[in-house]
Amino acid sequence: MASILKAQKANASKADSKGKRKADDMDVDQDTEVLAPKKKKNKQRVLLLSSRGITHRMRHLMNDLEALLPHVKKDSKLDSKSQLHLLPELADLNNCNNALYFEARRHEDLYLWAAKTPNGPSIKMHVQNVHTMDELKMTGNCLKGSRGLLSFDKGFDDTEWGRLTKEIIEKDPLQPNGPPQTTLVEIGPRFVLTPIRIFEGAFGGATVFSNPEFVSPSAVRSALRREQGNKYGQRKDAEEEEQRRKALRTREEDELAVRKVFA
Repeated sequence: MASILKAQKANASKADSKGKRKADDMDVDQDTEVLAPKKKKNKQRVLLLSSRGITHRMRHLMNDLEALLPHVKKDSKLDSKSQLHLLPELADLNNCNNALYFEARRHEDLYLWAAKTPNGPSIKMHVQNVHTMDELKMTGNCLKGSRGLLSFDKGFDDTEWGRLTKEIIEKDPLQPNGPPQTTLVEIGPRFVLTPIRIFEGAFGGATVFSNPEFVSPSAVRSALRREQGNKYGQRKDAEEEEQRRKALRTREEDELAVRKVFA
């Protein structure tokens, strides 16, 4: 009987020691789980859409941007250009907190709206000198969805509108999450963005910044037509002046002319 009690006590002590070891192992695992850094998830989503009336070059530019941004969601064309207040609602329906809207006018002018939805701010820019990937045909190549590298000139930090523009564009996550040992190779596309206005809200609101040096493309075309019209007017004036001088050089018919004497 005593030997049985001793055996039970020995088994109980072994079970307690095993339980303590398991509890210690669980504590260690919990500590390691707490200390392990959590991977930051990218919750930025960008809604990409355009207005009606875009040309093939504009459409190819949108397709290039869609291929470069893995977090983009493309939507159908917006029917009315005067209902920009619907864009924050469309972004909300698509679970997007950023929006890129390409607005085409007269089938030749392209404007880009970049906005943080639903509260703003937003910026309107004029797109010029567009060169798509198919046109450039560069030798660079990259994985689809690997994201490009975004860098800003130090001149952006010198002005208030530059810092605000940098803040708006930086929120669209273009930075790669991979190792820093990367080789920078250009693949395109290329285009020039001229800021026009920065608004406090999304696609509207109070004007925070207005570019005083911006001249609309329609004003440039009208100036060119006016200049061509001035050239045409000057040419017509020169022709009239030449006819007047010819009329002054003509001599009156002489009374002793052969035609009159031997008539």
